[in-house]
Amino acid sequence: MTFGQNLLLLLALLVAAAFFSVAEIAIAASRRLRLRQMAENGDARAEEVLRVQQQPGHYFTAIQIGVNSLAILGGIVGEGIFSPAFARFLGNWFSPDMAATLGFLGSFVLVTSLFIILTDLIPKQAGMAEPERFALAVIGPMRILVRIFSPLVWIYSRTADHLMRLLRLPSRRDERVTSDDILALAEAGTRSGVLARGEQRIIENIFELDTRTVSSAMTQRDRIAWFREDDPADIIRARIAEEPFSTYPVCRGDIDHVIGYVDTRDLYQRLLIGQSISLADNKLIHKVLVVPDRLTLAEVLEQFRQVGEDFAMIVNEYSLIVGLVTLNDVMSTVMGELVSPWDEELIIQRDDNSWLIDGATPIQDVRRVLGIEEHLHGEEYETLAGFLMDALRRVPRRTDVVSLGGYHFEVLDVDTYRVDQVLVTRSAVSHPSAAAVVGPRTE
Repeated sequence: MTFGQNLLLLLALLVAAAFFSVAEIAIAASRRLRLRQMAENGDARAEEVLRVQQQPGHYFTAIQIGVNSLAILGGIVGEGIFSPAFARFLGNWFSPDMAATLGFLGSFVLVTSLFIILTDLIPKQAGMAEPERFALAVIGPMRILVRIFSPLVWIYSRTADHLMRLLRLPSRRDERVTSDDILALAEAGTRSGVLARGEQRIIENIFELDTRTVSSAMTQRDRIAWFREDDPADIIRARIAEEPFSTYPVCRGDIDHVIGYVDTRDLYQRLLIGQSISLADNKLIHKVLVVPDRLTLAEVLEQFRQVGEDFAMIVNEYSLIVGLVTLNDVMSTVMGELVSPWDEELIIQRDDNSWLIDGATPIQDVRRVLGIEEHLHGEEYETLAGFLMDALRRVPRRTDVVSLGGYHFEVLDVDTYRVDQVLVTRSAVSHPSAAAVVGPRTE
């Protein structure tokens, strides 16, 4: 063969090897969700790609046969093309034997470089950039090649399957989609600009419903507006005017003896038609849903769905009322800052290194904002105030300071025994992961 023919043959081998390289990376990198969408839209090639991804053994065997065969042939053809030319050129300075050796090495380096750049790096970068497009383009020719190589494919595939079973390696890709996968996709979508930051937070909050307890979203006991069953009408009117809510617990004696709840709409309806709003009328009192404080928000939603209610009282293990939760509370947890912008914010960022945080803030929100998830585990506490109590081993007092993970938590205000405000500042010096109690700060 002439030099030109050999050069064309080498070029053909490079193109064929590049095709196999694209076919390999495109199938591996193609996203199943996008392929499934294409298949549902009627693209038969996408359906074929999905089948190959489910059982890729024969497909990749054919690719490896082609890649390795072409690489060997390319080396032989390239050595025949370039080695003599390099040897003649180098013969002007070296002995014939040395020139032949250096010519072979030069030919080897050149051909290897051509295969690395033209059949590996460039095709795989292109395949990674648009995997579905290239996968659909190559699936037809690859199906034909798999049939052509079927005898060799069968031998190599059976051998590989036996070896994988002996080594106890998986032969199929695990296609299960986990919550971590979805959260990672949401984060990637936010970074690329496809999702807004608020939309990503909604997705994260939805998955947190299975881990966040109802206590993180409840209205605490001391903030509950409630009626006694023997309250007169004027007290009921005054309380509704002062603390307007849609529902109120009705108790016998004290808040720990809840007998039901009253809906404000029922009271308004009676007032409009001139009837008494005395709670002595049992028709006004509805049966209340009572849930333990260990339930997650997802479990509370399921309870709401089962009983058809959107309001529940929360009790602890001693059957004492610790708070109440509504459907709106759960939904506000999911939607985050996208809803109720008029509500008082629990976390206010003052500058890049300081935050003013309410003591009742759920610990999940605190660790997410501060970025110290590995330190604030929240196993023994559910709020920022609970963390401070756990670290101090007593009820926090004003000016108490706790250091953790490079942050200082200083108690600014305490109402009786309730931690109202905590100033969190980030220091430039790193701190150990364990909480360090600094104690009261003296001015």
